Amino acid sequence: MPENVRQQQRSQALKLVILDRNGSINEHRDDFVKSDTEWTPLPGALEAIARLNQAGWHVVIASNQSGLGRGLFDVASLNAMHAKMQKMLATFGGRIDAIFYCPHSPEDDCDCRKPKPGLFRQIGERFGIDLRGVPTVGDSLRDLQAGAAAGCEPHLLLTGMGAACRGVHPLPPEFPPGTQVHEDLADFVRFLLAREAHAAPAPSAPASAPAVARG
Repeated sequence: MPENVRQQQRSQALKLVILDRNGSINEHRDDFVKSDTEWTPLPGALEAIARLNQAGWHVVIASNQSGLGRGLFDVASLNAMHAKMQKMLATFGGRIDAIFYCPHSPEDDCDCRKPKPGLFRQIGERFGIDLRGVPTVGDSLRDLQAGAAAGCEPHLLLTGMGAACRGVHPLPPEFPPGTQVHEDLADFVRFLLAREAHAAPAPSAPASAPAVARG
């Protein structure tokens, strides 16, 4: 069986959502989130991720972390932020399955810093799946451009930097075609789970008892 066919089959079996972090899960800071004490979840975001998990979805993060390349914080500090996030998520019965991040500054011109799709390709390779149609969620144009370049379905949140798009319709042409807009992560999760429920096949009617002939 060709590898691309196997990847498509795995994609259908694995329910995956790819999330941005800053401005989507936690509060955006213009001066960067540099420590676990500065890492603050957005209202309802952790509960929303837990609802995805409980519905059988795997959640992966793809995040630019140029603060590392700029020398604003180190890997130990980043790990502490993510440990705090996972611990808080666990209180709601949720988890992040994997975290992919780009540590480079813009001047490094790497292929993993969004809007380039390198992080998404890494995710596809790690999970062995075709990312076409996989929902990707973020608060910025570059989040969605990166995901769309890998074939993902783009979803914009009006939190973080996405607040600048509130009331903007249609979206600027730079956004990928078909970008859907949601108030916040909880709103996206409601949309996704409702769509999934609508697409699920209706349960079969119970078989009726066989007729009995009476003489």
